[in-house]
Amino acid sequence: MQTAERIIARGEWDPASASDHIALDHDERHRRRFRYVAKGGTAFLLNLPRATVIGHGDAIALADGRLIAVTAAPEPLMAVRAGPGIGLVRLAWHIGNRHLPAEIQADRILLREDHVIRHMLEGLGASVDAIHAPFTPEQGAYAGGAHGHDHHHGDGHHHDHAAPPGRERHRHHHAH
Repeated sequence: MQTAERIIARGEWDPASASDHIALDHDERHRRRFRYVAKGGTAFLLNLPRATVIGHGDAIALADGRLIAVTAAPEPLMAVRAGPGIGLVRLAWHIGNRHLPAEIQADRILLREDHVIRHMLEGLGASVDAIHAPFTPEQGAYAGGAHGHDHHHGDGHHHDHAAPPGRERHRHHHAH
C-alpha cells in the first residue's frame, strides 16, 4: 500500500496534476495516521509525524510522487445568525467561551450540529438553521501556520520559517 508522509498546501501545487481526489469531513481531515481510499480507488496510508488538519484544496503527496486532491466534504452543521437583540460578535463570544470549532463568516457562524448548543443559541436570540455543507473551522491562534515559509529581502537579509512536520514550506521573495 502507498504511504503519504506530507501535505502540500493549497496554492503550492497544481490541481491539474492530481492523480485522484478524496472528499473528507472535518474529522477525517484532522489525522496523523489513517488508511484512506480515494474516489478513483487509490488506497494509501496517511502517516504524518503529528496530527495535522488537511485543508480544502490541499494535496496529499504519496511516496511514489502522485498527488491526491483533498476537498472538504459536506457534513451536518448549524448556521448561526444574529437575531433581534443579539449581534454576531456576542454569539461568537458565547461559542468561543465553550471552545467549539467554528467557521466564522461575514453574516453567520457555522458549527457542528449539537442540540444543546442550538438550544443555548436560540435562547440568546440567535437564528439557527440546519444545513449540510463543508466545515472548515478556524484553527485558533496557537495552531500555527498551515505551512512554513521563507523571506528573501534582496539585501542579504533572510528569514526562514520552518513548516510544521508533515507540511510543505514555501518561499516569499521580496524586493526592497
